Amino acid sequence: MKILVASHTYIVDLNCEKLRVLTEIEQNVEVTVVVPKRWKPGGVQNKIIETKPWNLGNFRVIPISNFSQNNQPLLTFGADIISLLKTFRPNIIQVEQGAKSLGYSELITLNRLLNLKAKNCFFTWWNIPYNNKFPISWMESYNLKNTDGLIAGNQDAEDILREHGYKGISKVMPQLGVDEVLFSPSKQSQLATELGMTTQEFVIGFVGRFVPEKGILTLIKALAGLKDLSWKCLLLGRGTLKETILSEATAIGIQDRIIIVESVPHDEVPRYINLMSTLVLPSETSYQVKTLTAVGWKEQFGHVLIEAMACKVPVIGSNSGEIPYVIGEAGLIFPEGDILALQNCLRQMIENPALCQNLAELGYDRVINQYTNKALAKSLLDFYQEL
Repeated sequence: MKILVASHTYIVDLNCEKLRVLTEIEQNVEVTVVVPKRWKPGGVQNKIIETKPWNLGNFRVIPISNFSQNNQPLLTFGADIISLLKTFRPNIIQVEQGAKSLGYSELITLNRLLNLKAKNCFFTWWNIPYNNKFPISWMESYNLKNTDGLIAGNQDAEDILREHGYKGISKVMPQLGVDEVLFSPSKQSQLATELGMTTQEFVIGFVGRFVPEKGILTLIKALAGLKDLSWKCLLLGRGTLKETILSEATAIGIQDRIIIVESVPHDEVPRYINLMSTLVLPSETSYQVKTLTAVGWKEQFGHVLIEAMACKVPVIGSNSGEIPYVIGEAGLIFPEGDILALQNCLRQMIENPALCQNLAELGYDRVINQYTNKALAKSLLDFYQEL
């Protein structure tokens, strides 16, 4: 089976692990990943990444000339994609920009013109209801009509595309798995000392952007009702709400329990997660369903949840977007924005060590079975075989 995947996501080597593992668990599978030659990542000012090819047996990454260097829906490829398609002749073509992607339309059309007879599929995270206007409505109709398989990063994304007329086979699974070697349980006594903690303290953790939609102020307000208990709060990240967080904590008298750590490299994140007694993801949806527009935000997955679970850290999440599906029975869920409900979840964790231990074990088993790169590769292989 020959699989061609096109996406800017795989300019980062770490993001390729799921697809590389796919060629290890099934020797008859070849995966060629097409990435743009030049790409400007979001949030990085004036920085253009020049991508490099690499080859590992049946897995390879090939940079292709591209139009648009920072817009996913408008990413399309130059004429060199044609020679690659003619040479590789894939059985499956997967584009990871979604139903309204111009690049997906391009590869669907080339598949037909070159008589490749490959199956067309795409991945999408998009989980907010929307309506299209011409010509976007026409392009989406063309893409969905010629789609053989859909991989949705969350249940909402699949449901929305069903409403838009998609009737083919589908699979709900995240785009990227967790590295269970990097994210694994480990004692961090030295780091705890550096941060002014002890390994015996109960540490409430948060990892993510300090922005309203991540619900971090709801977390701070929930902590106000737990001053009778012993805990510290470790916030790992950065964002526009930093000063607001500090002022809010001071106002409610918990500033001495808040520890903020900014700008940690990804491979250092597991050390900090392993300091946490529980990790909280209190995301809050920021759009109105009744408007049926594409404006707003809802948690698409919550990758930090599976990173914490892989470290045997029990998790608490709001019911925003995909969070309840990711956690399942392996953590505590509260209604988004509900300060008292989150406070109750935290109190349960602090006062009941047996509950923490049980949820930690359930979360670890869930990650190993469903969310490692190897688990996702097996699930993806089943999907490709069904196609």
